[in-house]
Amino acid sequence: MKVILISRKHGGSRSVELGRWSRALLSLCCLGLPLGLVAGGYLLGQESEANSMRGLALDSLQDELEQQQKELAELQTQAERKMQAMTLNLAQLQARMTRLDALGQHLTAMADLEEGEFDFSRPPAIGGPIGAEFNVEYDTADLSAELGLFEARLTDREQQLEILETLLANRKLEEQSWLSGRPIEKGWISSYYGKRNDPFTGKPAFHHGIDFAGKEGTNVIAVASGVVTYTGSRSGYGEMVEISHGDGFVTRYSHNKESLVKPGDVVRKGQAIALMGSTGRSTGAHVHYEVFKHGRSVDPSSYVRRTRR
Repeated sequence: MKVILISRKHGGSRSVELGRWSRALLSLCCLGLPLGLVAGGYLLGQESEANSMRGLALDSLQDELEQQQKELAELQTQAERKMQAMTLNLAQLQARMTRLDALGQHLTAMADLEEGEFDFSRPPAIGGPIGAEFNVEYDTADLSAELGLFEARLTDREQQLEILETLLANRKLEEQSWLSGRPIEKGWISSYYGKRNDPFTGKPAFHHGIDFAGKEGTNVIAVASGVVTYTGSRSGYGEMVEISHGDGFVTRYSHNKESLVKPGDVVRKGQAIALMGSTGRSTGAHVHYEVFKHGRSVDPSSYVRRTRR
């Protein structure tokens, strides 16, 4: 194969004779260059497409990761809210438990139970032999359900204890209003209810009370709770205190040296209401004690001999 080369500068030409290997090399260059370019372009296109697909995959993974992070943050927020709610609920239950302990101690005192029989300041006494252990796992729903059951049990106990407190309070009130005992702390009976000789005239007369003699200035006490309806001096009685106890009962304490209460005062059983004296129609320091039932004078002896309920 002959190749003619023409020079534009000198206007001459040259011819080159190509052998078989030269022709093959030239053909390879002429055909291989375009094919190489095509193959290179194809490979570049493939690589670009792969890069694009990898970019899309990375973007998708990034979006999915961000979505998971948002869901995780939301779940964490919900868990924190549930924990706060459970913590608040637990604090309320603890406060109610403290109240129940205080109420239990109050009821123990009201019921006059032996010391140590119900000690609410200590944990309950429990025990037993060692048993087989087992693991129990609780989730939030289980804990919420347990707290709900515990709260329901607390509510039930509160209602029962409040009913018991009401019953005990009524019993205490009845005991307080129950006429019983003597109207003095120290002393002796110097005159009974009924017919006797008058200490001033010596003639038979009816005595409407019981006289309790003692030391001047000692306490005169209420035989039951009630409301003071009168204090002051009255003819024959001297300095007197009158108490209304309800259910038609009224008691009088006369010949006092001094009254310690005034009308309208609420007094309790055993409270000092006056000091023993000898005012009015009296021969010495004593208390003239009278009991009225529905406006009629009755013998105080049966009430003096009464014991507390």
